[in-house]
Amino acid sequence: MLKNREGETVPNVTFRTRSNNQWVDITTDDLFKGKTVVVFSLPGAFTPTCSSSHLPRYNELAGVFKQNGVDDILCISVNDTFVMNEWAKDQHAENLKLIPDGNGEFTEGMGMLVDKTDLGFGKRSWRYSMLVKDGVIEKMFIEPEVEGDPYEVSDADTMLNYINPNATKPKFVSLFTKIGCPFCARAKAALKERSIDFEEIVLGDKITTRTLQAVAGASTVPQVFIGSELIGGSEALDEYLHKHPEFVG
Repeated sequence: MLKNREGETVPNVTFRTRSNNQWVDITTDDLFKGKTVVVFSLPGAFTPTCSSSHLPRYNELAGVFKQNGVDDILCISVNDTFVMNEWAKDQHAENLKLIPDGNGEFTEGMGMLVDKTDLGFGKRSWRYSMLVKDGVIEKMFIEPEVEGDPYEVSDADTMLNYINPNATKPKFVSLFTKIGCPFCARAKAALKERSIDFEEIVLGDKITTRTLQAVAGASTVPQVFIGSELIGGSEALDEYLHKHPEFVG
């Protein structure tokens, strides 16, 4: 049975990492001493749930965690540093620190090293998350010990809710645009003026007006989404921002 280690100190290990084509050793003191740190650990880089849900959501909410007193968010996996570095690039995980526990020493010290030889993985980490303050584990969320790869309690939203149940989560903005569209430029300028981050989806060979029609029910650009809500074009965005002055980046 996996043990909850709340109140204990994190294992004292040295992680071998690569940065700027140089080997860099990072100790647990470097990562945890004098800091408030959120850790989430998972079975492996580039694996489905880890790549589609677990890591991306922590990356999305990193700013909110920092607003609520968290200094760093660490993703620890029993993978080598080359794999973790490439995964960080693939995931655009600029808001996280991906830590390679290549030999599984930290994970074993946490009591979370499990046998996944049936999948050809060898020894890997069980999925869990924890809040660590100055090297001491305050809270752990350990996935239930059932078959498969459960993902129920170690997610970013559960951790954030523990830290601050009233934390305000960001609304993510996406907009469909087309090269040379002046109304698209106007919409992007309005968002940038408020320092609101957004994802731009440019119509082209792979994403067509047919796609836009299916998603937004319209074929003109821009089409702006805030969260799951369709706002519409640039004028509709201006109206929305005027009615919601609190919506800033």
